[in-house]
Amino acid sequence: MLLPLFIMLIILSFLIKTFITCLIDVLVLLWCIKFICRATHSANKWEVVQRTLNGSQFYSYSVCNVGEREQDNWLRTTFIQRRPAASRVFVEIQFIVRDCNSFDGASLTCKETFNLYTSESDADVGTTFRKGQFKKVTTIAPDEITSKNDLRINTETRVVENLSRKGFYLAFQDIGACIAILSVRVYYKTCPATVKSLASFPETVAGGENQALKEVNGVCTDNAISENLPRIYCTVDGEWVVPVGQCQCKPGYEEVEDTCQECQQGFFKAAASGDKCEPCPANTQSLKSGALSCPCMDGFYRAPNDPPNGPCSGLPSAPKDLVATTTQLSAGKLVLSWSPPADTGGRNDITYSVDCQRCESNVCQACGEKIRYEPASTGLTDTKVLVSELDAHLNYTFTVEAHSGVSLLALPRSKPPSTSALTTSLHYTGEYPPKITSMRLVERTPTSLSLSWDVSPRPRALSPPIRYELNYRKKDDNLGMTTYTVLKLEKNLVQVNELNPGTAYLFRVQAFTGDGGAGGSSMEEQFETLPEAVIFGAAVGGAVMLFIVAVVLFLRRRSVNAPSQLTTSYLLFTEQLKPLKTYVDPHTYEDPNVAVLKFATEIHPSHVTKQKVIGAGEFGEVYRGILKAPGRKEVAVAIKTLKPGYTEKQRQDFLSEASIMGQFAHQNIIRLEGVVTKFKHAMIVTEYMENGALDRYLKDHDGEFSSFQLVGMLRGIAAGMKYLSDMSYVHRDLAARNILVNNTLECKVSDFGLSRVLEDDPEGTYTTSGGKIPIRWTAPEAIAYRKFTSASDVWSFGIVMWEVMAFGERPYWDMSNHEVMKAINEAFRLPAPMDCPSAVYQLMLQCWLQDRSKRPRFGDIVSLLDKLLRSPDSLKTIADFDPRVSIRLPSTSGSDGSPFRSVSEWLESIKMSQYSENFTCAGIVTMDQVLQMKNEDIKNIGVRLPGHLKRIAYSILGLKDQTSTLSVFAV
Repeated sequence: MLLPLFIMLIILSFLIKTFITCLIDVLVLLWCIKFICRATHSANKWEVVQRTLNGSQFYSYSVCNVGEREQDNWLRTTFIQRRPAASRVFVEIQFIVRDCNSFDGASLTCKETFNLYTSESDADVGTTFRKGQFKKVTTIAPDEITSKNDLRINTETRVVENLSRKGFYLAFQDIGACIAILSVRVYYKTCPATVKSLASFPETVAGGENQALKEVNGVCTDNAISENLPRIYCTVDGEWVVPVGQCQCKPGYEEVEDTCQECQQGFFKAAASGDKCEPCPANTQSLKSGALSCPCMDGFYRAPNDPPNGPCSGLPSAPKDLVATTTQLSAGKLVLSWSPPADTGGRNDITYSVDCQRCESNVCQACGEKIRYEPASTGLTDTKVLVSELDAHLNYTFTVEAHSGVSLLALPRSKPPSTSALTTSLHYTGEYPPKITSMRLVERTPTSLSLSWDVSPRPRALSPPIRYELNYRKKDDNLGMTTYTVLKLEKNLVQVNELNPGTAYLFRVQAFTGDGGAGGSSMEEQFETLPEAVIFGAAVGGAVMLFIVAVVLFLRRRSVNAPSQLTTSYLLFTEQLKPLKTYVDPHTYEDPNVAVLKFATEIHPSHVTKQKVIGAGEFGEVYRGILKAPGRKEVAVAIKTLKPGYTEKQRQDFLSEASIMGQFAHQNIIRLEGVVTKFKHAMIVTEYMENGALDRYLKDHDGEFSSFQLVGMLRGIAAGMKYLSDMSYVHRDLAARNILVNNTLECKVSDFGLSRVLEDDPEGTYTTSGGKIPIRWTAPEAIAYRKFTSASDVWSFGIVMWEVMAFGERPYWDMSNHEVMKAINEAFRLPAPMDCPSAVYQLMLQCWLQDRSKRPRFGDIVSLLDKLLRSPDSLKTIADFDPRVSIRLPSTSGSDGSPFRSVSEWLESIKMSQYSENFTCAGIVTMDQVLQMKNEDIKNIGVRLPGHLKRIAYSILGLKDQTSTLSVFAV
């Protein structure tokens, strides 16, 4: 009996062992797909496994010691030789990371990231391995995490920069994750050989970050030329961009399939360009191929201002239908009108001239200066002219001639008679009109003016009676509301009554003949009535009354503002303004853990899924993740973690921020979702803000938002700060970097690490015992005495306003903290940012008042910003802007007072260094060339964002002001 039982036990043991081995093989097969880089060094726990899948061999390197502490496992590649020109390589990694939550009891030590390192060498060192020779490239986190039954392969690409030696190694460090590396692909990028714009360029290895664009010279093809050496730039992504000095076909040649061929007969090309050959224009001809121009045919011409390759034109024909209209016989005037010529010679610059002959007793002579033409007698573009000053009972002959831009070119050869002229004759029988020759003042009083005037002499044979019409008005009448008074008179003398004392009036007189003919009018003359005596006593009395009214108003205002005079209803209103909830400082609790439990919701770690590392905080990494609590909808969250090796004090400081945030509930304050405290790895879970920190977001979108949108952002920040101040709470570190922005551009106050509570007294302050103070954002009393109030937060809010309107510019630019403090104490304040509304800048200045009691409260700030948003027109008035002060560095010098030595140094000074290559590619390499640039030139080199365009343009204006002081900020 014992032997069969023993045999059965042996068989059962073998079957169990076989089953376990097969199970392990299946799990390992999930990890082992492929791995192309053979490791020459494997420290600690890395393992390599080879498997056959679908007839192909695959390798993977894996490590999974999540249950052990202090893991430091290294895996190094073989020596990778580098092409001399490839200073920047890409590392593409395929890997799998297992979810820490899938391990029972190991989640406290488990990690879900690993590190990539690199080390350069001029030779293969074999199996020798020293960690100190490697420098960290990055931390790699998975986009997708593998669970027990769901295999997720991640692919991440990282860049290794500034390689200079013959080769390099890559190394992977595991610090406690369960990972498998399936493949590593190392490559570099090149711009392929190409032909662009008749210039050929060789294959070129792409540059690195320190050489974003690599310049490559090219060679022109046959019959193609270039004023400058043809160049093109190879980007870091292996793409050709910004061709400079491109080749073009010579004059008489055109581009055909990357070659230059002669223009055919009847076609021409005048200059080297990329254009095609053009057919000869009208009235020209070309008798051979490869022509540079087409000459005019006989009888056709080009005007001096015509393009040398434009069409040729002939002479215009004579005008048509010349008519003289004498509608104002008694005024000595007539109107000549005609129609344009039937043939303009192919031109649109037709003008006309009028010639006059007067005949008396069969003797004709030029009219000369006796006749007046309106608007002129030559250079007419309209087909009519007014002729005046005609004498009665004379014969006149008028000739109208048409001209064009080529008329003068034809004169030396022969002027065809009557081809461009039209003549008409008439007998003028009109009367001599009377004209006013002078006007004078006879007498004046405070309310009247007496005037007289003279009339031109008339022929003895013509003596009908004359009437006069007098027009007058006040000189200072609004031009859009002018009121004339008209008097009709029989004599050349009048007294005008009922005028205002000490007032200037303008007068004009026109004469009329007895039969209704209008004569010439006088020039508008000015006369003034005498001033009326001022009663001194009345003026004194008025001043006394004004003084009494001012005193009464002042006393009334004092009585209204006095606390003892407040009415019951007003007291009730002020009581209602007090917040129902007051902030409690968690540091007052003997056990800080009690404060956390009171103000924050505990979350089980299984409800939190970390997805991707998005940053690093003071205490550890920050992740983007998902919160899926029971009974709640899944939401995106930000997860702050506490790094390993922390002390108990660090843990309490880390969780104290959650104790603060948990007391706030406002749409403009970052929302606390909860905390993880009952497990070793503490976490703070907050709402996720897609656009991150406000200062970085504005820098990345410089010039893309209107003033209205920016003021809307500021209104949200002010509302959040009003909520905090109403809770008797001071922030102490209000800055754009501590404001977060979501995808609807809603701004929320965050980062309560430096915040402290106010005392019960409204004027109470908090005195710190030490620590760093953000000088550029802090009020002067807080810097000098470490006294923090809501008024000091208002000062900081003014700096935030400046940051927002300046699209994330650093306050006080590159001034040191010492220089900032000294400048503020000497009453210097930040200048208005570019395009900042005047009302917004005035609010900034109110926030920066030295006397903190005079600064506005956050409730006042919210009210004012609301008014501005309700009246967008109030944002159209822009504050004065001085480019020497408002763009970081003033005038023509750098930070040391010396002139800018290069264009790149100047661009760096105004934080526009991203356009250095644009200036270089456009051939702008000296500051003298910069000073000649206009707005259109800046656009043409590729500056498109309105904010960037204005910044560069205003800086150039500042550079041109050579008389300005070299340093406005010398302190």
